[in-house]
Amino acid sequence: MNLQSGTYYWPTTYLDAPSYPALKGNLQCDVLIVGGGSSAAQCAYYLADSDLDVVVIEKGKIGHGSTKSNTALIQYSGEKMFTDLIHTFGEDYIGRHLQLLRQAVNEIEMAANAVDIDCEFTRRDTLYAASCQEDIIRLQKEYELLKKHGFELSFWTKEDIERNYPFSRDAAIYSYDDGELNPYKFTHALFDYAAKKNIHIFENTEMNGHHYDAETDCMKISIKKGYSITARKVIFAAGYEGMDIRKEKMVSFVSTYTVTTNPVDDFSTWYNRTLLWETARPYLFMRTTADNRIIIGGLDDNTTHPEDRDSKLMHRKEKLIEEFHKLFPDINVEPEYYLASFYGGSVDGLPIIGVYDQYPCCYFLFAFGDNGTVYSQLLSKLIRDHIVTGSSPDFELYLPDRPVLSVSSKREEVSK
Repeated sequence: MNLQSGTYYWPTTYLDAPSYPALKGNLQCDVLIVGGGSSAAQCAYYLADSDLDVVVIEKGKIGHGSTKSNTALIQYSGEKMFTDLIHTFGEDYIGRHLQLLRQAVNEIEMAANAVDIDCEFTRRDTLYAASCQEDIIRLQKEYELLKKHGFELSFWTKEDIERNYPFSRDAAIYSYDDGELNPYKFTHALFDYAAKKNIHIFENTEMNGHHYDAETDCMKISIKKGYSITARKVIFAAGYEGMDIRKEKMVSFVSTYTVTTNPVDDFSTWYNRTLLWETARPYLFMRTTADNRIIIGGLDDNTTHPEDRDSKLMHRKEKLIEEFHKLFPDINVEPEYYLASFYGGSVDGLPIIGVYDQYPCCYFLFAFGDNGTVYSQLLSKLIRDHIVTGSSPDFELYLPDRPVLSVSSKREEVSK
């Protein structure tokens, strides 16, 4: 899958990242993790303290897939409002989902503090602004729901926004204790942690087939160089490339664009260096980095053709800078890195743990969405629990055939 093109900022922040050998022989293990990005790293992190024999394979270099284009805004809120998700799943369902998201953000911070490599994790507040007057009521309802479920946030008026920022919006949710990190360093840090706990990691080791052995209840994964790995459980945590192994009908793709600027000297007009995004679709989002750059992203396009996506990159690059200057006219920036990439999400707004009859003993981690790092942390822990204990109370919430409200139940929810 042609996932992305352009120039990449994150790998430049860690030029001496750890490397791992290629596989040179056949192996047997309890758990095989296929993938070398942040999702696979989060799985390895959770399994590192188990008594299981765990192996990781990555076809290229660690962190060089979608991880190097991940903007890593660490938020519990996603593209679909939770008030909309309730119409599909019900409030009890989404209430539990909210609590799991909050736990996942906290666990990302705990993981960042547990590892030896600095992941540049920082707590940040978020301004989620109404892009037009028509969105104010929807934003107010979202605020009331989140407040009801115990989240710390405020509802800001136009006056509040204008008092703190050089731009104006009619209203916004101001939420506390979200975060940001360096996804490339985070991925390497988690793998480094896992390797020190005797998890075996192999780069330049590409899977080219799989076979289920009913007699042993194991999966046999063949490797391009002629070797094989036999595993009792397999986690496919290969990001979007997991779709090349098993198509999931609930996933759809668009193209998105990102710019990373030169370092900035003065952020005095950017209140608390908050994460910024908006209700418009497609939306813009912005964050800062540990070395004082600004990441600006969005302007999504519905194309799923790489050539079409890439042909729009230069125009989108200029447009993203233009949109930033509309908000912060006093901060002069230039695009130093810019890229076009595919961006995947689930059609119903929740991430997916793929468990399929055609793939016995296997889990597919599809943590797609605009807060994919948080989704990955959540799903990785659930998969770990399911493997280690044989069950997980929240596991079924994220299966592809998760329960939705009946038509009559939806009407009751809407009428409340």
